[in-house]
Amino acid sequence: MKGFVDKNTCIGCGLCPSICEDIFYMDDDGLANAFDVEIADHVVASAKEAAESCPTASITVE
Repeated sequence: MKGFVDKNTCIGCGLCPSICEDIFYMDDDGLANAFDVEIADHVVASAKEAAESCPTASITVE
């Protein structure tokens, strides 16, 4: 399972890394990005919370 951010719809609000900094971070362009790592079992719930909380539905966790 990995996290993905659609940079075409991301508005750079910073909510996702505030919820799940293990998977999401703010890139140099001011938009969110996801580390290219498998999501550890203990982080899955917060990664999904970040996806559900995204105001532009730019995050997927699959």
